[in-house]
Amino acid sequence: MATKLTLDQMKKFVREHFEDFVNQRKAAVIRKNMTADFYDHDGPGGKPTGVDGDEQMMIAMYKSMPDLHVTIEEMVAEGDKVMCRNIWRFTDTASGQKMQFHGFVLWRFEEEKIAERWATVTSPLKELQ
Repeated sequence: MATKLTLDQMKKFVREHFEDFVNQRKAAVIRKNMTADFYDHDGPGGKPTGVDGDEQMMIAMYKSMPDLHVTIEEMVAEGDKVMCRNIWRFTDTASGQKMQFHGFVLWRFEEEKIAERWATVTSPLKELQ
């Protein structure tokens, strides 16, 4: 099924999803934002998963990176997809060092929800001051 959302509406949806799901630590929002058959091609450990797997992944990230914050650096939308370039920042709890990793996420929409996700991320590195 195609989406009826405009490109700007899809981009706004993705911004709000990242804000709620990551920055505000509202893991359950994934159940509202994704389709019932949502498919994450690159879930935890690089393995495909659905809503449950992504929700559990974020809950684990909240615990291991309590100050985790994602910033969308760039966003492009075309057709039924939105691509984001992000920077994820957090403090390593063991060393107290500020860390970051970068990622690209591609989201595909069906109707008014996200149906698929593809992602690639770098390994965490010490944040440059």
